[in-house]
Amino acid sequence: MTAENTASRRLLWAAIPVVIFAAVAGLFVFALQSGDPSRLPSAFIGKPAPSLKLGELQGLSEGRPIPAFQDADLQAGKVSVVNFWASWCGPCILEHPLLVELKDKTGADLYGINYKDQPENAVRFLGRYGNPYKAIGTDAGGRNGIEWGVYGTPETFVLNGKGEIVYKHVGPISAETLSNKMIPAIEQARKMAAASK
Repeated sequence: MTAENTASRRLLWAAIPVVIFAAVAGLFVFALQSGDPSRLPSAFIGKPAPSLKLGELQGLSEGRPIPAFQDADLQAGKVSVVNFWASWCGPCILEHPLLVELKDKTGADLYGINYKDQPENAVRFLGRYGNPYKAIGTDAGGRNGIEWGVYGTPETFVLNGKGEIVYKHVGPISAETLSNKMIPAIEQARKMAAASK
C-alpha cells in the first residue's frame, strides 16, 4: 500500500462523519421549516385535564392577592382557557396582546401557568404587558407542564366546563389563529356544554 493510498483512505474516513452530520442537520432544518407546530398531537383532547399542583405567584397583587387556581376552577361549568407562559419566552411577549383580545372578545376565563420562571421576572412581565388572567399558578419545576404534554411555551388549551381539554394550540397565538381557531374552539365548547344540559 502506497503512502498516497493511505492518505486517501484517511481522508475518506475523516469525511464520512462530516457528510453524515450534514445530512442529519439538513433533515432537521427541513423538518423545522416544513412543519406546523400547532398541529402537534395531544393525547388529552376530549379527556379530563391532568390534575394541577400549582404554587402561588409571589409578589403579584393588584389591590388584592391573585390566587393560584385549582382543578375545581376548570370544572366549574364555564369554558376556560389555560395558557402556559414565561417572562423569558420571546413568543409569549408577542402573544400577550392577543390573550387580552381573546379575553375581551370571548369572556372566557383565562388562567395562566407561569412555567419555569423566576417570580420577580413574571411579576415584572405582567406589570409591563398587563394581566389578562383570572388566576395564575406557578410551575417552577415544570412538572405540570410534563403532565399536560407541554412541548414549550407558549401553549394554550381550551377546556369545556367539565375540565376536559377540547383544543390545544402549540406556539404563540397569532391574529389568524385567534380568529380562525381559538375563538371557534371556545364557541364550539360552549355549544357542546349547552347541548349537554
